[in-house]
Amino acid sequence: MRSRLPESLRPYFEAAPLAALFLGISSGFAFAMIGATLTTRLAQHGITKSTVTAFALTILVYNFKFLWAPVIDHVRLPVIGRYGQRRSWLWLVGGLVMVAVAALGFSNPADSLYAVAVAAIVMGAAGATFDIIIDAYRIELLEPRQLGIGAGMSQYGWRIGAAASGALALVVAARFGWAAAYMACAVFALPAMLVAVLMGEPSRHREPVKPRGAAAAITAYFSPLLEFIRRQGAVVVLLFVLIHKIGDTLANLTLRLLFQDLGFTNDEVAFYDVGIGFVALLAGIFVGGIVYERLGMKRAVMISLVLMAVSNLSFAMLAAAGHTNIGMAAAVGFENFASGIGGVTVVAYLSALCNLRFTATQYALLSALASILGRLLTGTTVGALIEGIGYVNFYLMTTLIALPGVFLFWFMIRSGLADLSIGSAGKDQPPN
Repeated sequence: MRSRLPESLRPYFEAAPLAALFLGISSGFAFAMIGATLTTRLAQHGITKSTVTAFALTILVYNFKFLWAPVIDHVRLPVIGRYGQRRSWLWLVGGLVMVAVAALGFSNPADSLYAVAVAAIVMGAAGATFDIIIDAYRIELLEPRQLGIGAGMSQYGWRIGAAASGALALVVAARFGWAAAYMACAVFALPAMLVAVLMGEPSRHREPVKPRGAAAAITAYFSPLLEFIRRQGAVVVLLFVLIHKIGDTLANLTLRLLFQDLGFTNDEVAFYDVGIGFVALLAGIFVGGIVYERLGMKRAVMISLVLMAVSNLSFAMLAAAGHTNIGMAAAVGFENFASGIGGVTVVAYLSALCNLRFTATQYALLSALASILGRLLTGTTVGALIEGIGYVNFYLMTTLIALPGVFLFWFMIRSGLADLSIGSAGKDQPPN
């Protein structure tokens, strides 16, 4: 069947990228259970807005998953561990996620908000751990040439899982209550678990050295970070990971404020931002996978960085133009298309940076590092900046803030660091 497809589509229908799609579905569902779904449930129970927004703090556990990721890399599970390090952890954590979803469903906000908070925190920890093993399994399952396509398929899956589980929860809750809704959504953990059954243990997985004694265990805990830091140009690479998304994050997290102040209605935001933006994002993800495969990692990442930086200018133009539906459609469409390409290429690059002996820990660390600075700045300074300089100057500033990441990656290409920093996950024949 694959041979009958257009050449550009064939890579998407290989076994490993298809597996990445189903892994992404399970990852997206777990996040949605403590995101929009829990927010909707609390609001329907008449919980105050301040309390509802406070529950969003449970998502922060995802930013700290690198702290316990070494356990996933180094600890072999008893009994089921004989089926493989990655598969056994995927099955165990998938089961725990299903239990945590059920526990969250049976915790009633009307009876005890404390119980709901505890269940949400447990769900967040289980979902973050599920993310750790899903990312590690995906990276080790994909060949280097498939990292871009696999990243795109994973993002497709994530959005399908988040949207489908959220919709299912609302439909079931309206008819049978929230406990039944959460129980029904628990089945979304199964796609990732079934992938492990069908695909087996990733052939590219490399067993880490087993620590013996307390000193060896402490060394093993820090070994993923130490291994990365010892690479040539590691400091430059880590700096790039830290700063490359700042401009994009600052712009994206303020768009709803811009739309509100420009007088766009809820219907207009729903159609243009959610509707057109979603279609443009899906198109960008598809194009990003092809660009990564056809042009190679370095050129694909460079193109995406430039597009993401320039896309911020579209919102400066929209802010200057005022309330215009055509302008909103163009700005949102361009930004989401650029973000889709960037999401694929940069995720693939971060995946390629990993050493296959420490995939879980290093990817958890890199992905956390890539988002933390932009979120921190957004929460502490952005509101005052917009009030002080206005939207037009703010979005022009975010474009300028994005440029150091572009120039730094250009320097990494010219100096060879972009190649030297690649870990065994990005190489065809990784060492044992």
